Amino acid sequence: MFVDNASVVVKAGDGGNGIISFSSERGTPRGGPDGGDGGNGGNIVFRADYNQNTLANFRFQKELKAEDGKNGAKTNCHGRRGKTLEIAVPVGTQITINGNLVADFTAEDQFETIARGGKGGYGNSHFTSSTRQAPKIAEKGEKGEEFELSLELKIIADVGLVGLPNAGKSTLLARSSSAKPKIANYPFTTLNPHLGVVQIEKGKELLLADIPGLIDGASEGKGLGDEFLRHVERTQVILHMIDVYSDDIVRDYNTIQKELKNYKVDLTKKPQIIAVTKIEGLDADIVEDQIKILQKVTKKIPVFAISSLSGDGLQKLQYALYSEVQAHMDERDALIEEAGRLPVITMKENEDKWQVEVKKRYVVITGRKIERFARRTDFASEDGVRRLRDIMRKMGIAKNLEKKSLAMNTKIYFGDDRNDYMEY
Repeated sequence: MFVDNASVVVKAGDGGNGIISFSSERGTPRGGPDGGDGGNGGNIVFRADYNQNTLANFRFQKELKAEDGKNGAKTNCHGRRGKTLEIAVPVGTQITINGNLVADFTAEDQFETIARGGKGGYGNSHFTSSTRQAPKIAEKGEKGEEFELSLELKIIADVGLVGLPNAGKSTLLARSSSAKPKIANYPFTTLNPHLGVVQIEKGKELLLADIPGLIDGASEGKGLGDEFLRHVERTQVILHMIDVYSDDIVRDYNTIQKELKNYKVDLTKKPQIIAVTKIEGLDADIVEDQIKILQKVTKKIPVFAISSLSGDGLQKLQYALYSEVQAHMDERDALIEEAGRLPVITMKENEDKWQVEVKKRYVVITGRKIERFARRTDFASEDGVRRLRDIMRKMGIAKNLEKKSLAMNTKIYFGDDRNDYMEY
């Protein structure tokens, strides 16, 4: 089943907890702290793979989760890091989060870390100092990042085949490559895009994409046309195929051009070549007349007459397509380079800013750094809460709270979390 769009929730692994432990070896009844740190949670990584050609898997697996980090252990043993979850997607896949494009896979083996695992919490051995010989403090592991992603596949091909239904696109693809699209003499035989590699000569090949037949109103969604047109966006050259038996060849040409132009991206600006198809059953004079009629409106666009059944004109067309693709190869390289510079949405590190918001019955403190410390604090531990208060004092938050004239025992929350809190 061909699927070119899907939504999925990704959840990176949570960090493991640090632990409180003291050495209890024989002969050392008052051994020092030896609680190990928790392991980091696993990341979620997407990688482009030519062996993938559909997003169908994401229709049935709506949530993807990486492995959590393991908790620390005694004798300063660190918890094991959670395994990274690597997900293969087709080349041409775009990933958006809340409408923002965060990854654009335009080349084989390109990869992006989309969600980062939470860091493991420190065990009590981490908090020893000259004045604190037996700390009873251990941190909880951080939560891994969680996002809802939208995935959209836009096939990347050298040449996109467009035309009205039954214009001969699938027949050309089958004759020119090893692709096996469904072929029959009736409209809408092709319901999904197909790819095929055309070997022109040694060292020269083209990747063709057979786009299902377009109809009038396709750019507005009629006949699923807008779903198909997205696959034309990434092609370097458009091969517009027109049935030579048409009773109005100019009308057929204008119908497709209108849909290409009215799409959300004006696709008529792409380089085009026109192929008049199915010439094997007509006299050369009739074919020439059709081409002359067509050229009155196509202006400078090259027009070729071909027969996919007999092979007439195919080699000449293939060389013309190859030359046109090569002439625009710099644009494709620029696309791939630009995709590699896309930022992945993630939380900024080392964010010291904070804000205090006083509600009727509680206070909310927000800020990347302080929220991170709060998430790693065990609020059931008196020593852990005391450490958080020390951090708030160093950051200037405690002084700000003093100016608010808060009532005793006012609950203080951190960020959006309403499960854990400390009292003023």
